[in-house]
Amino acid sequence: MQSKEIIELRIVGVVIVSTIIIVIFLKGRWRKTGWLLALVLFVAYCIFFVARPFWIDAQIDKKVNLLRPYLEEHYPNEEWTISTVPHRKDGFKHLNPYYIGVVFRNEPEVTYHYWVESKDNISQKSYSTNKELEELKHLEKRMK
Repeated sequence: MQSKEIIELRIVGVVIVSTIIIVIFLKGRWRKTGWLLALVLFVAYCIFFVARPFWIDAQIDKKVNLLRPYLEEHYPNEEWTISTVPHRKDGFKHLNPYYIGVVFRNEPEVTYHYWVESKDNISQKSYSTNKELEELKHLEKRMK
């Protein structure tokens, strides 16, 4: 479990425990309402932690589908491979899953990382390689 997840779970625990402690001091109808609130908070947080990975996957798929036409427009005669961060696997949770990696067939030792906001807002943010900057074939001008 990553430290980020531990912090999130601690915050959730503090919120729920605080609500329960406050409920203990309430009387009558307010106590029932407080218990209901604590239950609703608990269920909402459970749903959030279960649904979040699926939401991230859906957002990544949407961004990849927006990136493909962009690459086809800017690099029409080239082939590429798109890769994403396997954010559900151990060892990758510290990486931002919204960066999309692209490896061009004629430049296999370089991975270009794209950030997709919308159809009209796609940018190349970084690259990873051992090559010199002058040797990069697909480096976009905005990055330089």
